[in-house]
Amino acid sequence: MTDKKTTKRTKRSRNWRSLLGLVLVLGVVSGLSFWGSSRVAAGFAAPDGGELVQESSASNTPSGTREKLIVASGDVAMELNLDARAKATRLRFDAERDAFFTVIAFNGEIRGPMPGSSMGLIAQKSASLPARLADSYNQLVIEALPYGEQYELAVRDGKTGFIFFNIEGNAYEYDADSREISVKNARLLLSPEFASELARPDEAGRGIGSITVDLKMRPIEITQIVEGETTSAKLPAGSGMGNENGTVPGPDVIVGDVNGLAQFGATGTTVGLALGTDSCNAGVVDLDWFQMPNNNHPVIPQNMYRMSGGASNNERFEQIGQSSVKHAFFALTEDICGYGCNGIGATRLGSGCSDPYEASLNAGPSLGSKAWINPFTGAFPRGDSGATNPNNHTGHSGDSNAGHRIRVEQADLNTTLNTGATYFAEGQYVTPHEYVWCQANPTQCNMNNNVSYRRYNVAGTTSFSFTEVGATQRQKAAIEAWTGSTRVTIQPAPLADGIGTLAYKVTNPSAGVWHYEYAIYNQNLERGIQLLSVPVGGASLSNIGFHAPPQHPGTLNDGTVGSAGFSNAAWAQSTVGGAMTWSSETFAQNQ
Repeated sequence: MTDKKTTKRTKRSRNWRSLLGLVLVLGVVSGLSFWGSSRVAAGFAAPDGGELVQESSASNTPSGTREKLIVASGDVAMELNLDARAKATRLRFDAERDAFFTVIAFNGEIRGPMPGSSMGLIAQKSASLPARLADSYNQLVIEALPYGEQYELAVRDGKTGFIFFNIEGNAYEYDADSREISVKNARLLLSPEFASELARPDEAGRGIGSITVDLKMRPIEITQIVEGETTSAKLPAGSGMGNENGTVPGPDVIVGDVNGLAQFGATGTTVGLALGTDSCNAGVVDLDWFQMPNNNHPVIPQNMYRMSGGASNNERFEQIGQSSVKHAFFALTEDICGYGCNGIGATRLGSGCSDPYEASLNAGPSLGSKAWINPFTGAFPRGDSGATNPNNHTGHSGDSNAGHRIRVEQADLNTTLNTGATYFAEGQYVTPHEYVWCQANPTQCNMNNNVSYRRYNVAGTTSFSFTEVGATQRQKAAIEAWTGSTRVTIQPAPLADGIGTLAYKVTNPSAGVWHYEYAIYNQNLERGIQLLSVPVGGASLSNIGFHAPPQHPGTLNDGTVGSAGFSNAAWAQSTVGGAMTWSSETFAQNQ
């Protein structure tokens, strides 16, 4: 998890980030960050998560039902505005009955559609459409795209495969009692193929309308999970003996791919983004994946960064957004990383196996506060009941908008205000099983490689869409993308705490003037980072600055003191004794 803050700017300015993916940017010094969520003062001091036990009793392991669902019936509506000068066209369809648009649900919560599954759309009336779309109008399908694609869903010709629209912002609402799924007003984006067909290639990715889907599902496969184990014949997990596909000693969850960055809502001037994350177990030991209320499972924070400034738009690197965490549940048995999955899933992520979480799943709405979680040990309180439940949303509001998603100010993404800027999205997994294994096997500690990032192009000024650029940079923090920077690893207590990075860049914008940018990144340091001090000698300083990503507002039972959330105050700056210093309040002053 990563808290992020950014610091101050000077003509001796640098950016830095710290604390679990938190990046602070400082003028002469810039950039402080926390893993997953920003914290001020002494850094990341999570409350005691209690003793972590790899529990196997019936009271501490999940039991429930895994359902594979297909479409029994449904309705689909599209609002298309292919020509801004004309009135929008409304299209209505019946969903193909008994369509194998296959969706997985576990204990009443949707995991998402299976890649490659599709649902035919039966047009209810004729419509005036561009020639290529008119020819395909009676054979359109909605298809779930392969894991790792930029978008989860697309509208295409069911016979030729031609994609007309990609679908973005498709958050699922699910009524487990009636088995009804709905997607409200997701965005339809013009595909590159259709944009070329319309002789408007520059408009690829542009929003041209919305889609609403209401489906009645029926189960075709039901699997019972009893006391944490499926009823299917699978070897017991956790021994790492005789059923290995990974190559790394111990359990080792990594982010094999990040994908599908999309906007899922807005509140005032803030937008809520979410990113798909595909986890892989590179280890030879099956990784514990027990769902809430058990506290022995991974949590997933997401972060957003921007590189900009200077003649080449790479002068500084800032964190501009961070999310709360998704609490993982029910591991699948995919093979996205190509290790060769051993077939073990549900309560453990098998050796070599992968578990995809689409952006729509990581968008929540049930995302928990980082305040409860130790970013190095992965420990957090059990979720049985009461005010210490780390995923208690009682009394919360706004989850359907920016909510607990990656909160980013519109101005930080606005392409008019940030011409030439480069953006990066980052996913991370933090899990207690790796720590427990490390303590028993000190040469097999895998807690510091659980973060990956990907570059994105951004389009929009108040509402945004994103396009992937290049492949996921696996097991690398986004701060490594800062062009021309020098980076130093911060590791104060190997095996007892995590790591961070101090990155900096020096430029010479004019004769006799030197510009310094610092960024502090805290990947998983539990103790946090409270100040940065740089000796300056007799130099004359100017344009000193600081930047940090916005903190989530305090919410009831969020684990912070008085449920007040974390401070958004800038770090104090001072020049004393020949040093330029940025610092938060101490932990004693303000938890």
